[in-house]
Amino acid sequence: MGKGRLPKVMACVVACATLLALALASGLASVPACAQTAFDRPGGDYFSTPVTSGDPEDCALLCERDRKCRAWSFSYPDIDGAAAVCWLKNTVPPRQPANCCISGVRGAGVIEPRVEGVETSIDRPGGDLRNFDLKEGEGEDVCKAACTADNKCRAFTYARPGYTGREARCFLKKDIKPPRRKAGFTSGVVR
Repeated sequence: MGKGRLPKVMACVVACATLLALALASGLASVPACAQTAFDRPGGDYFSTPVTSGDPEDCALLCERDRKCRAWSFSYPDIDGAAAVCWLKNTVPPRQPANCCISGVRGAGVIEPRVEGVETSIDRPGGDLRNFDLKEGEGEDVCKAACTADNKCRAFTYARPGYTGREARCFLKKDIKPPRRKAGFTSGVVR
């Protein structure tokens, strides 16, 4: 290789590496952050407020509107009848598994998990066949199983503790009613 050719090849390699790094960085930056369902971020709290709607999206919105907020945690209503609470944080504490909560960082919003046959944050009011309280620790999977086991049941709605009473509640449906967005509820159509 001649003396003049080596600097040109090095310049081309550096330019290609720079373009590749920029492409990777822009690709990673465009991946949206999302809230983590069933995670808490303990610590860094500077403000808390009840969330009368019981909707974690309202907590994420509070964080977006407050310049000091860097992260947030939403606690569902508890079985003792306390309201849902939004905790705004001036740091980004590490997340920890916790079924009581949804947490996220500023700019993340709330993305509900998609599970086949289960509609998160959806109520199907009306058409009830029967309903019953669930034991502590039982969730939408128990409610769905009860509907599947009953030949008259076509759909179900699970209400988290604190949304229809102290205990979690399962509503089995004889008719399939239109879905309505409602925080704290999970529904599904079985047959």
